Amino acid sequence: MAPAGAPNVVQSVERVFELLELITDAGGQISLTELAEASDLPLPTIHRLLRTLVATGYVRQLANRRYALAPRLIRFGECASKQLGILAKPQLAMLTDTLGETSNLSVLDEDMVLYVYQVPSKHSMRMFTEVGHHVHAHVTGAGKALLAQLPDDEVREIVGRAGMPVRTEHSITTVPDLLAELEVIRERGYSIDEQEQEVGVRCFAVAVPDAPTSTAISVSGPVARVDDAFAARAVPLLRQAAAAVSVELNRESS
Repeated sequence: MAPAGAPNVVQSVERVFELLELITDAGGQISLTELAEASDLPLPTIHRLLRTLVATGYVRQLANRRYALAPRLIRFGECASKQLGILAKPQLAMLTDTLGETSNLSVLDEDMVLYVYQVPSKHSMRMFTEVGHHVHAHVTGAGKALLAQLPDDEVREIVGRAGMPVRTEHSITTVPDLLAELEVIRERGYSIDEQEQEVGVRCFAVAVPDAPTSTAISVSGPVARVDDAFAARAVPLLRQAAAAVSVELNRESS
């Protein structure tokens, strides 16, 4: 929400987006009572705004009388993801041109990592993850970089809902091990997918600081090329790219 007393703010519009954010934060569906408890709005106001959102197709009321986000919102998310990729494209291109490996921009979408933009390597053998594809956070470099930005209790909730499937023999399989890894990432400032998502593939990732939504930049490739010497070159460039994307994102949102 905008700060209290912010100029040029239409209160009814602000309230609508507050409700949409509360529904999103609740995992996509919520009851009228829960909305009233989570916001400072009067119950009649919430009910009136929800009726409008339901009538316009942006929210739907389920059989159990809970309210959920409606499919009509999907195109907004798709468009926003494309715009996010456009903003980050110069930095991803710089990473791929300099390092020779595939670079990705990812966001935390509910409990999963969503790949929103990619600049592929020119090598015939390269890492490829389809844009728009969701993956589990605990086995990816980008996912662990994003989880490291969150409190441990929130991490527990996310993996509790999403699960921790084992992708390779290197995958982290327990919550304590994951939390220990996230603490290392916080201290180090970047994450590593050490063949945890796919055997033979290594990935380095950093979170974009101060991003309006949880965002990470990563670069990945075969372990034969993505080694310690590669990391020494890649990590400073990833940090540089993340800082530049942060500036662009906050310029757009200001």
